Amino acid sequence: MFTTYFWNKYHLYRQKVIFFTVLSCIFVIGLSNEANAQRYEYKRIYDEFYDDKIVHFGFLFGFGSSRFNVYHSKNFGSGSTSDSSVTIVSPGNFAFQVGGLVNFKLTDRFDFKTGLNIALYGREVDYRFTNSPNFPAELRESTWLEIPLLMKYKSQRRGNSRMFVDAGVKIGIEANVRKNAASTKKLDTRTGDLSLEYGVGFEQFFKYFKFTPELRFSHGLTNMFIPPTNNNAYARDIQRLNAHTVTLFLMFE
Repeated sequence: MFTTYFWNKYHLYRQKVIFFTVLSCIFVIGLSNEANAQRYEYKRIYDEFYDDKIVHFGFLFGFGSSRFNVYHSKNFGSGSTSDSSVTIVSPGNFAFQVGGLVNFKLTDRFDFKTGLNIALYGREVDYRFTNSPNFPAELRESTWLEIPLLMKYKSQRRGNSRMFVDAGVKIGIEANVRKNAASTKKLDTRTGDLSLEYGVGFEQFFKYFKFTPELRFSHGLTNMFIPPTNNNAYARDIQRLNAHTVTLFLMFE
């Protein structure tokens, strides 16, 4: 008899079972949808038609380190003179750049970058001689006008970010030639340079602008060293000087 009235004894009516099952399903589905919504939260895309424009303008600031790559002459280490140098090195000194930039779109993946920068360099050459271990260094402080010519390859945009690499050459002209010519008697350098440049960076899009940090390396191709007319100790053991610069650029477009 107990089995005959099983449902009535425990008050498990069919309607209640169905109602409880439906509520459980709705609860589980709701939790699942909420989890998916949190996982795939909508992210606003800033300036999504940015790449439709052919030309973009901006400005930049650069902070880095610059020095000379020193190549010794055949006289270095020969000891043929009493005041011959023991070491000649060029430590890295702070460099600063500011300027404008222009970016031309070539294809969906390639751009051409150029501009005009004003660069402040303080390249130094340190000497140590046999008879004078603490010989004063020769410092070349100069202001340059530089024009980079770079090809840029950019990745596919992911939301508001993308990576890129660029490479090319840079033309440099020293602006304060007359001042340096009057003040530098011991070590003289040329007033023009051609450099090989390459870098890597990423673009971050914001509501009103695009922010682009880039780490760029510059290797001078021109021999900056000018042999002096007199055989002074500062220049006797040097054959070649090439500029080398590492710069962190902060660009805004």
